[in-house]
Amino acid sequence: MSYSSRIKSFFHLFKVAVKGEEQNFTEGSINRAIFLLSIPMILEMAMESVFAVVDIFFVSRLNNSDAVAVIGLTESMLAIVYSVAWGVSMGATALVARRVGEKEYEGAAVAGVQAILVGVVASVLVSIGGLIFYKDLLSLMGASDSVIEIGSRFTFWMLTGNITIMMLFLINGIFRGAGNAAIAMRALWLANLINMALDPIFIFGWGPIPAFGVEGAAISTNIGRGIGVAFQLYFLFFGKSIVKFNANNFKIDWKIIVQVIKVSAGSTGQFLISSASWVFLARIISHFGSAAMAGYTIAIRVIVFTILPSWGMANASATLVGQNLGAGQPDRAEKSVWKTGFYNMVFLAFVMFIFLFLSSPILRFFSSDETVVGYGTQCLQIVALGYLFYGYGMVITQSFNGAGDTRTPILLNLFGFWCFQIPLAYLLAIQIDFGPNGVYAAIAIAESAIAVAGIMIFRKGKWKLVKV
Repeated sequence: MSYSSRIKSFFHLFKVAVKGEEQNFTEGSINRAIFLLSIPMILEMAMESVFAVVDIFFVSRLNNSDAVAVIGLTESMLAIVYSVAWGVSMGATALVARRVGEKEYEGAAVAGVQAILVGVVASVLVSIGGLIFYKDLLSLMGASDSVIEIGSRFTFWMLTGNITIMMLFLINGIFRGAGNAAIAMRALWLANLINMALDPIFIFGWGPIPAFGVEGAAISTNIGRGIGVAFQLYFLFFGKSIVKFNANNFKIDWKIIVQVIKVSAGSTGQFLISSASWVFLARIISHFGSAAMAGYTIAIRVIVFTILPSWGMANASATLVGQNLGAGQPDRAEKSVWKTGFYNMVFLAFVMFIFLFLSSPILRFFSSDETVVGYGTQCLQIVALGYLFYGYGMVITQSFNGAGDTRTPILLNLFGFWCFQIPLAYLLAIQIDFGPNGVYAAIAIAESAIAVAGIMIFRKGKWKLVKV
């Protein structure tokens, strides 16, 4: 094939991927399947990662490190919400993908609805806790009185409005399981564009709308995500989809709910274990003051900006595993994982080199405080050292989830984060007195160790025998 023909073929496949149609990924070229799934998932996660930097960009213009710090502390708490959302989303992806692989489309729709019901109940419980205890939770995280005074309303809005986070991730999990990652991408693009437009209006004020400060970032985020969820639901009920909702699907089916919880519990557990560890890391960082917390917050947002697109490729691997196992092709599923892992590692290697040499200019884009920039630069450079291993590790983890084997990632995260990362971070940062650099080093070391252990377990192949 000539060079021009390859270019034309690439753009044709890109157009097909972005256009979005449910497809059978159990036959044909594996590279083509990875590309068609990964492109919309990468763009989807890229839009979610923009959420992570847009708010911090505008809030940093308030020139108040306490305002930036409250975002970091709140996001550390919201990590638990993200964990539940990701967990139930992965459960929905696994069940829907398996049913689609079996060509049981009505069963896929029923499983999707029951997953949504589980997510609604979970989000209501979080909202109640946020409504009553939002200030107490900030205080528990080590926030100073000035941080609580300036930013507690941001925490209030983000916790009480968490259903928009829950539904956006969960419903996108249904689309991914059906093989239509493009709709998931469009939902996040819509939500993000609205958030970007509303952020400066609600933060700084415009016309009759007063300046809400950091609280305005939470208001605009919830509005944007809420509209994104409305778009998702419209497509599920009225769009062209092999997984289509109707009134009959909304009958409570306890058998399927138990199945959803069983499959999702493992995914939720692993993400909770991972995310809760970030709460403790943030608590350790807060020991060194608002400037350290602000630098860490900005750096983590930048890291998320690069990691989430990479998660898009990992999610593609989960869908490929689920559909191919459903079609009785475990060897094709395994081959898909190794190829996706390699591509992901190459991408993150490129990001690693950017962070090693351009961290300071990146941080100055968000803050003019040299102390904050210094802390953030050190975080980016040290954490990036673990990216090569992490590229493969996240694909392996999501592949276990796509197969319905959620127990293995739970054990990896439990030992990797709680028995290794947190004690190591405390030892290096507090006991040995390396300061925040000790926390950054613990992150890179732990993530690398988890990835290596995951690859070794994956090679044994027991995940191929899991039934869902």
